[in-house]
Amino acid sequence: MASLANLKLVAAHKPTQLSPIQGRRNKLAKRIWEQAQLAKAQQGGAAFAPTKLRTVVDHDTGARKQVETHKRVKPWWFTAENGKLGLSVRYGSRVLELAKGKFSVEIASDKELVPTLELLKGAALSGELDAAIDAASDKLRAGFKK
Repeated sequence: MASLANLKLVAAHKPTQLSPIQGRRNKLAKRIWEQAQLAKAQQGGAAFAPTKLRTVVDHDTGARKQVETHKRVKPWWFTAENGKLGLSVRYGSRVLELAKGKFSVEIASDKELVPTLELLKGAALSGELDAAIDAASDKLRAGFKK
């Protein structure tokens, strides 16, 4: 009992689920990680093809089974008119507005692409992109209303 007296005891409980905000941050961070891996693979001359599980129905037996397929990852970067790279951050099908009227990041060369993506991933996890994520998800939700 003497060793417990040295600890600070609190009445906190482990949360049973992620908050919606943290779930959105994690989703965006995962997509940014995929883009960084794609950029690293392209710079090294390799292919990047992550896999996902897909449920298919066997036509002969009617049974459902899961099959591992390759996931298509489209690059978020493009060559701008001035010859530099542009990087647009996407949340689902929407491009995030990073600042008022600014939708992409200008990058001087291919070598700066991966560090820029890592910086964006850190910004997403720290909550700097929460307002942009909320705006994009609100626009998406508004499209489903009649």
